Order: sequence, then C-alpha cells, then structure tokens
Amino acid sequence: MAVRTSQATWKGNLREGNGTFKVGTAFDGSYSFASRFEEGTGTNPEELIAAAHASCYSMALSNGLDKAGFTPERVHTTAKVHLTKTDSGFAITKIELHTEARVPGIDEDTFQEQANDAKKNCPVSKLLVAAEITLDAKLVS
Repeated sequence: MAVRTSQATWKGNLREGNGTFKVGTAFDGSYSFASRFEEGTGTNPEELIAAAHASCYSMALSNGLDKAGFTPERVHTTAKVHLTKTDSGFAITKIELHTEARVPGIDEDTFQEQANDAKKNCPVSKLLVAAEITLDAKLVS
C-alpha cells in the first residue's frame, strides 16, 4: 500500500518562531503561533487535519453509497477541528463533520446508515478516535 510523506520545519521559539511545511508534492505553506492560537496568516495543524478528515470522509461515504447501489452526484464535507486547552495541555477534543450529499434514488434511512458507517470506518476517523467525532449528514436534492 501507499506511504504518503509530508514534512515541516520550525525555526525559533514557540511565540516568535515560524514554520513551513510541504504536503507531498501538492502544497507548501506556512504556520506560526499566531496562525494556530490567534488569527494570524498561514495555516495550522488543525486545519490540515480538518482537510484530511473531510477528504477521507467524503471518499468513504461515496464508496459506501456506491457499494450499496447508489451513485452520488456530489458529496461535500466540512470538518471543524476543536483545539482545546485541557489540564494536561492542548488537545484536539472534538471534530464536527458536516456533510451534504446529492444521491439520486436513496431514502433518508439508507443515507444516514451509509453516512454513519463512513464516519466510523474512514481511515482518518479511525486514526482520530481519541477525539469526539460528531456527524450532521444532510441529503439534498
């Protein structure tokens, strides 16, 4: 199976330092204390995790729907990753998945069954089981 590689470099101390990262060969970016804990420019690990989770979930739902005999026209997912300060430091405590799918011929119960199965079984969800993962799935026409 495939092995995917990304890399990151941090220079300086936590508050004044800054970092750069490269996601495979597709995307380069920067991150900093301000982009992670305030409203500074650049991205942060939580946004990258959100992108990975939304992507993985959308693919898993599409696959499950297809295997159940339904071809989705569109699956759109937003993931909201919550970084929380806890007694033992910062932690990702919750991820909200919000998905909308256009799936001709499917009934609501079957759709919700497939949506929840994808939440449970997408590889990124499996990795992130330490966080509470919620799902709001809507079938749209």
